[in-house]
Amino acid sequence: MKILLKHLKYFKGITMKTNLYKALSICFFISIQIFTFQIVYSEGEGELKQNINDIKVLDMDSSLISLSDYSDMVLLIVNVASECGYTPQYERLEKLYKTYNSQGFEILAFPCNDFGGQEPGTNEEINTFCSSNYGITFQLFDKVKILGEDKSALYERLTNNDVTEKSDIKWNFEKFIISKNGNIVARFFSKVEPTNLQITKLIEEELNKD
Repeated sequence: MKILLKHLKYFKGITMKTNLYKALSICFFISIQIFTFQIVYSEGEGELKQNINDIKVLDMDSSLISLSDYSDMVLLIVNVASECGYTPQYERLEKLYKTYNSQGFEILAFPCNDFGGQEPGTNEEINTFCSSNYGITFQLFDKVKILGEDKSALYERLTNNDVTEKSDIKWNFEKFIISKNGNIVARFFSKVEPTNLQITKLIEEELNKD
């Protein structure tokens, strides 16, 4: 921006006696600088809105985890609850995890009590419920807020970006696919089963990308 201002000031100082060719050259140079600045700014802004690698979250032991730690892995992020009609999806989530984990796939599950109060337990209770009832081996994280002013930074990004646009989570077990470089790829609503062909096909496509 300083470069643009410098040349704009210089251009204003050009008198009527200045060579026309020189004036046109300066105009062209300034136009290129402005155009380049707009492209860089737009790309940077778009990348920030659809990428989650700069976000940190807490695991169930309250340890801070950077989502950039999952670079080069395809992710499925899901908000979960223990007393929901969709809770049996834990079984299909575990099946999905075992199918693709060895290929570079991870599931990040975030318990949330925002929908019908269907996740009232502590982290310890949630962990015990998942392991004893569904044999869950993928990672569970600290309970999060998904709605309202206390919405977590992760879900603020997931529900307000250039890919899935701006729309709050509607219920438990909504799913997001994240690419190897941390970009949001797609969103699937609660009723779409984790092993649905739409999801498995997309996971395979992302896993096959360099």
